[in-house]
Amino acid sequence: MTVRLRVVLDQLVSATHPDLAQASRCLADALVETAPNGCEVEALAPAGELPPLDGVRQVRRLPLGRRETAAAWQLGVVAGVGGGMIHSPTLMAPLVRHDRVNDHDQTVVTLWDLRAWEAPDELPRPAAMWERAMLRRAVRHADALIVPTHAMAQRLEAHARLGERVRVIAGAHPDGFAVPSDADARRRDLGLPASFVALAGGVGASDGLAAGLRAAAPTGLDVVVVDVPEGQKPAVAELAAASGVSEQRVHARSGLDRGDRAAILSAAAVFVASSTRGAWPWRVVEAMALGTPVVAIDSDVHREVVLDGGLVVAEADLEDATVEAVGDGAGRLRVLGRDRSRAFSWAGAAERVWQVHADL
Repeated sequence: MTVRLRVVLDQLVSATHPDLAQASRCLADALVETAPNGCEVEALAPAGELPPLDGVRQVRRLPLGRRETAAAWQLGVVAGVGGGMIHSPTLMAPLVRHDRVNDHDQTVVTLWDLRAWEAPDELPRPAAMWERAMLRRAVRHADALIVPTHAMAQRLEAHARLGERVRVIAGAHPDGFAVPSDADARRRDLGLPASFVALAGGVGASDGLAAGLRAAAPTGLDVVVVDVPEGQKPAVAELAAASGVSEQRVHARSGLDRGDRAAILSAAAVFVASSTRGAWPWRVVEAMALGTPVVAIDSDVHREVVLDGGLVVAEADLEDATVEAVGDGAGRLRVLGRDRSRAFSWAGAAERVWQVHADL
């Protein structure tokens, strides 16, 4: 008898966030590679064309239009989906009442970021409302909810009563994430200097960008800020000036693909992780994988993920740690970061996903 794990891949049809799309693709590939004997993977997605997925035996598209899908699934309208084992790398899943004990139906969803609860004003109102509504449905109907860190699991307790249904499975950097052969050309096309401090995020309080800019100022290096939300570049420049970094030294970039990110992070003298948000730190893990020294502001998430792969310090010590990372501490931090990054892989995540469904 074949056991089929049905994976929700809405992000591959209509992505709401590039990191979620990348994670969904990498996890789906890894689930195929690590499938136990007698198990196979099937894709579930809204109407639309999915990219090729090696090893996925069957692709089923739901009988819903793209605009209808989120609202329909939120309300439990899931005609054509059926039951079985369903795994979603996001909160987008057919969250309806089902019988796991007698019918062996089970649904597992994933939550990567708590901003909709911790800093809802930093999100578009519809997006925050949707995430909160889907978590409420998960509380009622999900057999398990996955978060990427134990720190997030603890924070989640303040927003939802899931008890032992919360499981922790870390994310990872994208498969094959490495310095591209045309890295120099990419940085030149982006108008970047030869040496710089890298930061990530926008002007929202939970991004902590002001603290990161203040830490970068004493190095005398330019600052490259990735993942800047559209429309926030002028605000980032203003924040930099107020933090002691002149506008001419700040390079804010939005919408970078993985090749551009790798080209930037690999050339950075240091990556300063200043966010205090309860979220998986995508750029931190990418920077460590490339051997870029990492300095992270002290938070429960950074203590868990960075661990000994970088410097995790209080905000008051961020400037000194950044100067150290740019100077004499750089070589040691490069080695420690690469070593720590090996703790995270999509193959390892997939094996744990299979185990979660087996336990259920």
